[in-house]
Amino acid sequence: MYYVALAALAGFFLPLQALVNARTSQALGGPFVATLVNFVGGTIVLFIILSAMRTPIPTAEQVGKVPFYAWFAGLAGVMFVTQAAVTVPKLGAAAVIALAIAGQLFGSMILDHFGVLQQPHPVTWEKILGAFLLLGGVWLILRPGQ
Repeated sequence: MYYVALAALAGFFLPLQALVNARTSQALGGPFVATLVNFVGGTIVLFIILSAMRTPIPTAEQVGKVPFYAWFAGLAGVMFVTQAAVTVPKLGAAAVIALAIAGQLFGSMILDHFGVLQQPHPVTWEKILGAFLLLGGVWLILRPGQ
């Protein structure tokens, strides 16, 4: 139950992050500058947390053992934060988050099914139905005049 609450809490803050990034983009003249502000702020917070927890800094040898694909997680973060700064003013936070969740769900189902970087979790009819029900919700959120 702890993990469910933690995931829900993180999800609760995604629209706030998207709204702040959109406003920062408008104030600073572009989504990439807003993304940089986001990541610099996050880096500062992480340094504070790691210092408070007295987490040792990884050695160069440890960093060298990190698989090459691990660095692409930062790219995914940049893509999400930057697109939010661009799309939230046009679509609204609810629509952007709904579309992002739909994309995450379909991407997750594909990665799970084929066992990318983990044990496979096969796609079932129930998962497919759930995904299409989610798409119905996205459609309702995106309907004009709503």
